[in-house]
Amino acid sequence: MPYQSLLDGLVRSVVGARSALLLDGTGEVVIEAGARGEAQRLIGAYQGIVLSNARRAAERCGSGRLSFVVGRYIGGAVVLRPLKDEYYLILCLGREASVAFAIQRSAETEASVNAAL
Repeated sequence: MPYQSLLDGLVRSVVGARSALLLDGTGEVVIEAGARGEAQRLIGAYQGIVLSNARRAAERCGSGRLSFVVGRYIGGAVVLRPLKDEYYLILCLGREASVAFAIQRSAETEASVNAAL
């Protein structure tokens, strides 16, 4: 599956990345790379809620298409990217990770995943 290699490459390329997940529109994990477990799946499902809320807010404000969302917390950050066909990608980062670099690399992965979907 090309998705697995894309997510594996994303995690390997971002220093401090803990995991990357490809989820469907219902919040179910399709592919995961890096750290695995229930905690990662819960983060993924909650990011689906964040995505829905952010999309509604963008619609209300007329700000156009949502490119990405970054959530920061005490242990690190999460980069969330909507994909086509209601899929979405999340990249979970530790505190030592460069969020700016993670945003750049996840954009490249977004383009590759969208092309494969």
